[in-house]
Amino acid sequence: MKKLLVICGPTASGKSALAVECARRIQGEVVSCDAFLIYRGLDIGTAKPTMEERQGVPHHMIDVAEAGENFSVSDFERLALPIVEDILARGKTPVLCGGTGFYLNALLFRHSFGNAPASEQIRQKYERIEREEGREALHRRLEEVDPESAALLHVNDVKRVVRALEIYELTGSKKSAQKDDTMPRYPYEAFALNFPRDMLYARIAARTKQMLRSGLVEEVEELLQRGVPECAQCMQGIGYKEVVEGLKNGDNHSTMSDIIEKNTRNYAKRQVTFFKKLPGLHWIAPAKTEACVEEVLRIYGN
Repeated sequence: MKKLLVICGPTASGKSALAVECARRIQGEVVSCDAFLIYRGLDIGTAKPTMEERQGVPHHMIDVAEAGENFSVSDFERLALPIVEDILARGKTPVLCGGTGFYLNALLFRHSFGNAPASEQIRQKYERIEREEGREALHRRLEEVDPESAALLHVNDVKRVVRALEIYELTGSKKSAQKDDTMPRYPYEAFALNFPRDMLYARIAARTKQMLRSGLVEEVEELLQRGVPECAQCMQGIGYKEVVEGLKNGDNHSTMSDIIEKNTRNYAKRQVTFFKKLPGLHWIAPAKTEACVEEVLRIYGN
């Protein structure tokens, strides 16, 4: 089986351009692992690669959901896994690219929650609670018994929230206290660009200002005019939620930019922490794209 090529890391680190250049060289197709590129109509604030930037390389898992739709890790896994299998079956190389660690891990690993038992009766009980009381109520139940797991699981990831509650009810132990075995689905090589913090923050600042110049505020206004609610999952993305609040407060672009940059920097820190735990990750020194491609493919080919 061909090895998967993984390009991951923090926001604004140049993942998309590197993934495209690598894919061009190895007959690859890009599978986006980004929680907000899935949404149609969210283009500027997500730095969605344009058709020109994709350079003819097929891209998957972009624009697969409507802006007001809820979308979970389970939904991503359900749609993306068959795509990876199809790319492999055609003799091509899947190039996984993105900064949403849970999405990436859903494709790379099978998860076994400490071999905990299962109960269809308990599972149905929590699924009924979700239907009758809502996802937020279900997530609050998990916060009460296992706050560590609740902090890691999005309220829309109902399947895993139910599983965590099921484990607690069956074993009396929190899922977060049990050993999660991760079994790779495929062989892979993973890479991230290792920007010094000050350089990464400068890139974040530059990209934020460019997004605002390119019409981020207008993009958010259009989404709201189309009836996408402020509380929609897509509106919780960095850039979108700050603009929504800025519009309500009458903030100018400079104030919005400052807030977006601050929140993006904090998010980038969390991404770096997350990806440091990815087994076998190669951190590549930033350089011109061609030099980075050569380094990635040299390691990938060995």
